[in-house]
Amino acid sequence: MAGAANQRKIALVTGAAQGIGRAIALGLARQGAVVVCGDVEGSSATADMVRSEGGDVHDVTLDVSQGQEVQEVMSFVDGIGGIDILVNNAGIFPRSAVLDMEDDLWDRVQAVNLRGTFLCARSAAAMMRKNKDQGRIVNITSGLAFVPELQSAHYAASKAGVVALTRDLALELAPLGITVNAVAPGLTDTAQPRSFYSEDNLAEFAERIPLGRIADPEDIVPVVLFLCSEDARYVTGQTWHVNGGLYMP
Repeated sequence: MAGAANQRKIALVTGAAQGIGRAIALGLARQGAVVVCGDVEGSSATADMVRSEGGDVHDVTLDVSQGQEVQEVMSFVDGIGGIDILVNNAGIFPRSAVLDMEDDLWDRVQAVNLRGTFLCARSAAAMMRKNKDQGRIVNITSGLAFVPELQSAHYAASKAGVVALTRDLALELAPLGITVNAVAPGLTDTAQPRSFYSEDNLAEFAERIPLGRIADPEDIVPVVLFLCSEDARYVTGQTWHVNGGLYMP
């Protein structure tokens, strides 16, 4: 890790089976961290990629909306030495117009995206306090928490909640030496947008971005690595936008 090259960090990355989560897991492993990859059906392909590069990795099944599963995974992490870094990346985005949205869909999106972030952060912070008295928590939010888009009310609300949660966690955990920050990617080339947008749609969207393209998952990684490092020891409660200049707060 930048600023901590001589320390062996243990990192849990949720939603690590693909996309941004996979890229973050690989990035942390390349910096020397022991990476625990969690996802609802496991992250075996990501773990294999980390191992193929010589990284130290563990693959766990984790539905972040289920408190018992979160506790079981945290107990596992405690058993391998405790946690230094948590990246709350797990999230779902089933598109739906408000007038067509079922209550259960709204609840499920909040449960995974917001409640899951809270459950993992609370459990990790308790372990960081017990074992390390320091730590890094990075929550992945979204540009849609700031810029509205059709068929996104449930997702946008959950991700805006992550931004607010990040600030409050940062305030409460600062006395423990734990920093909490958020990263807000813009449209990123992962499976999720490709399930909704056509290639022509993606090309049209890219034309609106000052840097001229949508993000690759790897574009998000350096910001996350910085926030997980010792170099970011005085950065907390912030939301970092990685969107090619599309949204400039």
